[in-house]
Amino acid sequence: MKDIKKTTPETSALPRRDFLKKAGGLAAATGAAVASPLATPYSYAATNPIKWRLQSYSGAPLGAHVIKPQIEAFNKAAHGEMEIELYYADQLVPTAELFRAMQNGTIDAVQSDDATMASPVDINVFGGYFPFSARYSLDMPVLFKYYGLNEIWKEAYDEVEGVEWLSAGAWDPLHIFTKDPIRSIADFKGKRVFGVPTAGKFLSRYGLIPVTLPWDDIEVALQTGELDGVAWCGFTEAYEVGWADVCNYALLNNVTGAWCGSYFANTKSWEKVPPHLQELFKLSMDSSHYYRQVWYWGGEAKLRVEGKKMELTEIPAKEWDTVVEDAKGFWDEMASISPRAKKVVDIYKKYAATMEKAGVPYRYS
Repeated sequence: MKDIKKTTPETSALPRRDFLKKAGGLAAATGAAVASPLATPYSYAATNPIKWRLQSYSGAPLGAHVIKPQIEAFNKAAHGEMEIELYYADQLVPTAELFRAMQNGTIDAVQSDDATMASPVDINVFGGYFPFSARYSLDMPVLFKYYGLNEIWKEAYDEVEGVEWLSAGAWDPLHIFTKDPIRSIADFKGKRVFGVPTAGKFLSRYGLIPVTLPWDDIEVALQTGELDGVAWCGFTEAYEVGWADVCNYALLNNVTGAWCGSYFANTKSWEKVPPHLQELFKLSMDSSHYYRQVWYWGGEAKLRVEGKKMELTEIPAKEWDTVVEDAKGFWDEMASISPRAKKVVDIYKKYAATMEKAGVPYRYS
């Protein structure tokens, strides 16, 4: 019987080390043919990254919060495989033309509400500020995730060629900021305000005059008297972008508790993005939604209490209740647009009733 030589860890390590040395020599000799497979995608992407152009509805001061942190984080995490160039309101195309520009591939992606960028879908009136559709910013993501709005938005945009709807989130509440005070509904009459289309349509029944101007022109228009105010945002944004410096009064009665905005992409651009980067972009959208929830929620309260640039006014509750009641008729008008629009209104009604029954802290009155 042959002697079997015992192998110890010490003696077995030597041949293994020799093998690794020889393997290393082979790699050096054959170069890229045996390069690490893990390095290949990143080295390729460094010279051939996917490039997107994304335009936001927001101007640069607001964009520093509502979109810039997300895009910077995504570009960093994409590790050179993809790079998104960020543009603000009207920089590449006018905001009203955002949808068409994305659809034809002039830009790859958009952050906006449906109404402001004139989406050709029957539910576009519910983007932006739909009167009294939400009391708080948390209402909006709950409506999308648990009450069926995700499915409705996807269905609507699936019918439009060349565009992908990706995600919706909540922004700030809608307040009205003016140069002259509003203390009653009668004070709305004749005031020219820059605002979101659907809310403007509703408020026009009280004599408010909606005016459309490029975002960067608003501050000057307020200074020159071309505008009497803005019905576009909450306290946080008014202070952040400088409108609080040229408006004297802030109306505490809000028209809705949260703005509804979405992310969209050109279909061909989206399909060129590999699955792992699609997931990364979705995660970055969720991060952006969270950022805004916290920034706006804290900012609105802080500026109501500590902000000194505008005097706070309020329409008495009994008078304002008539506006809230009028909104019910407005909802029914919008429901008549299409069966799908009616589904959205029915969801809003069901949600509102549920929150009222839930009571504190979901609803206080």
